[in-house]
Amino acid sequence: MAFDNLSDRLQMSLRRVTGRGRLTEKDIEEMMREVRLSLLEADVNFKVVKSFTKNVKEQAMGEKILKGLNPGQQVVKIVSDELQRIMGDKAEPLTINAIGITKMMMVGLQGAGKTTTAGKLALHLRKQNNLKPLLVALDVYRPAAIEQLKTIGSQIGVDVFEMGTKEKPLNIMKQAMEFAVSNGNNLVIVDTAGRLQIDEDMMNELVEIKNYLKPEEVLLTVDSMTGQDAVNVAEGFNNTLGVTGAILTKLDGDTRGGAALSLKEVTNISIKLMGMGEKLDQLEVFHPERMASRILGMGDVMTLVDKVTDNIDEDDMMGMVEKMMSGKFNYNDYVKQLKMIKRMGSLGGIMKLIPGMGKMMKGVDVDDKKTVYAEAMISSMTKKERKNPKLISQSSTRRRRVAAGSGRTVTEVNRLIQQIDQMTATFKRMQGMDPEQMANMNPMTMMNQSQPKKKSGTKKKRWRY
Repeated sequence: MAFDNLSDRLQMSLRRVTGRGRLTEKDIEEMMREVRLSLLEADVNFKVVKSFTKNVKEQAMGEKILKGLNPGQQVVKIVSDELQRIMGDKAEPLTINAIGITKMMMVGLQGAGKTTTAGKLALHLRKQNNLKPLLVALDVYRPAAIEQLKTIGSQIGVDVFEMGTKEKPLNIMKQAMEFAVSNGNNLVIVDTAGRLQIDEDMMNELVEIKNYLKPEEVLLTVDSMTGQDAVNVAEGFNNTLGVTGAILTKLDGDTRGGAALSLKEVTNISIKLMGMGEKLDQLEVFHPERMASRILGMGDVMTLVDKVTDNIDEDDMMGMVEKMMSGKFNYNDYVKQLKMIKRMGSLGGIMKLIPGMGKMMKGVDVDDKKTVYAEAMISSMTKKERKNPKLISQSSTRRRRVAAGSGRTVTEVNRLIQQIDQMTATFKRMQGMDPEQMANMNPMTMMNQSQPKKKSGTKKKRWRY
């Protein structure tokens, strides 16, 4: 995910002060030097780095911190609050008209991901606000963009208005609004052509469209991998059009973080949404406080709760928990669980939302392909084997057949059996716990305690499968 390097560096810098009963000015100075380097390496705008480090240092040097209880924890809180402040303090909602048609213009550089993001936005607002969207194809300079938008529209079941590449964008826009009225659309999302902010003729074309449309939102699509260059792009578009908000794309990639940490502070343009993957349902509201928590390795429980609420049926979840706690968990349940998790996104991304889990999983290979392999192995089992895991675990012949049928190895089948055994044992242990004990339990320790232990006095005990 985005910010991994910045997150590692900042957490390493803060380890200098956490856990200490007393801090000196030298401790703070050394920590701030490393924080400054971390931000500069993440391609954060120099002015932002300067104000960030100045504000943190002034607060951390206060007598209340240096002489107070748990000074390290207070410094971490200061850093977290300052990260949140430079990203905008709180989530900024999109403007949605209660009556009539809400209009939104997508603008930005070519290749920033406007067309895909337009589709994601249509799906997001249809789901969250119960709107009926219309996508309008105004990129007459790139025929592939029109076809791409039509494909996206058909995938998500949203109408797309286009008139090819011969008509002028302003004429298409006028016809599109007439269609929206007659078709009952209450949301119009306009996909404009990518352009450089210094191209005067192309920018004037956007001004014409904006003057006619009078949109509630002019959304700048920013590729988060551009780093602090996003600031120059944003200033150019904002000066000409009056941008109302930004959408950061590709935040699931190897992003250094410069765009997210520089944009609001320098241009005063709020980041309203962020793209967290290639799938059309992977668009999320940008919450500065949650992002600050992620960057500092504290997880993001609220986003995890949102993902669970949006993607998992409560009755299904409760039924799954009951089966786990009763010790009747089987391979059919495991496949259901995998499908639930896949609906929420990548497994690695989900793990990082759990407080402390990101650090625990450091160096652990979380490969989403393994869930596909697990499904293939379970599909190669008979109905009886899926219902009764012991049939597989107690028969080497069955395991070899499952491995051959799924194209995997016997070792992988054995690993799958071990996972089911560990999960069953873990939940059996949880049966006698009260809620407080469950809340404080370390999942990694629980799993380790659930594994079979070697008998004392034996040499190189091997497990036979």
